[in-house]
Amino acid sequence: MSQPARTQPTDGTDASTPGTRRAAAQRLKMRRTLAAAAMELFATKGYEATTVDEIAAAAGVARRTFFRHFRSKEEAIFPDHDDTLVRAEAVLEAAPPHENPLDTVCRGIKEVMRMYAASPSVSVARYRLTREVPTLREAEIASVARYERLFTRYLLGHFDEGAHHEGDDDPLLAEVAASAVVTAHNHVLRRWLRAGAEGDVESQLDHAFAIVRKTFGAGIGIGRGLNGRPEAAPSVTSAHEGEVLVTVARTDAPVEEIMRTIQKALKER
Repeated sequence: MSQPARTQPTDGTDASTPGTRRAAAQRLKMRRTLAAAAMELFATKGYEATTVDEIAAAAGVARRTFFRHFRSKEEAIFPDHDDTLVRAEAVLEAAPPHENPLDTVCRGIKEVMRMYAASPSVSVARYRLTREVPTLREAEIASVARYERLFTRYLLGHFDEGAHHEGDDDPLLAEVAASAVVTAHNHVLRRWLRAGAEGDVESQLDHAFAIVRKTFGAGIGIGRGLNGRPEAAPSVTSAHEGEVLVTVARTDAPVEEIMRTIQKALKER
């Protein structure tokens, strides 16, 4: 099946060269500067009372500079989603052939959590603001939909054709699984933000993803060959020999996959 087209930076540059990477870094720095100015003004003056001109002035730039980076003040408090979407897609593109596609998607959405965890205080303030302003909540929902579309397209390209229900269920399964991953992530993220960004969010996220894999993993291929087809042999196998459990794993097999295989074998004994 066809793979999703690569997401390009929103300014039209090619991020594959040092010069364009520097330009992308400068662009992100300015977006964050504008976002910080906007957040401070929203906190002191209120969202509705703050104007774009005031945000630009607080950041030390002209109004036209603001509009080179954001289309509206609503967008100014979400400066990192475009770049995070690119990083999430890069995780999908670099996935090892043996990895379960659902695990790949779970690793991809972790880029979003890392974005929030990089600035906990800002993330908490932004969360509170989006709860108060319906327009910002709508903008946040639109960002979530972009991740869901990316992951749906990816999962749709990686099915084990003999492992799911008969019929044309691929699009449904891909969309439901992608939505489940994003929903699990957002549930953990919101809980962490409500707690003031305290606690081990990484382990909470891994627990949520384990539930998603157990619930929605059937039908999505456990491995991919050169043409997106499942590999002939799994990367981890276990077998009982008397009182001994023997597990054989490829050296590049994920630790999580090895542990799941061992746990399953022990339960089946």
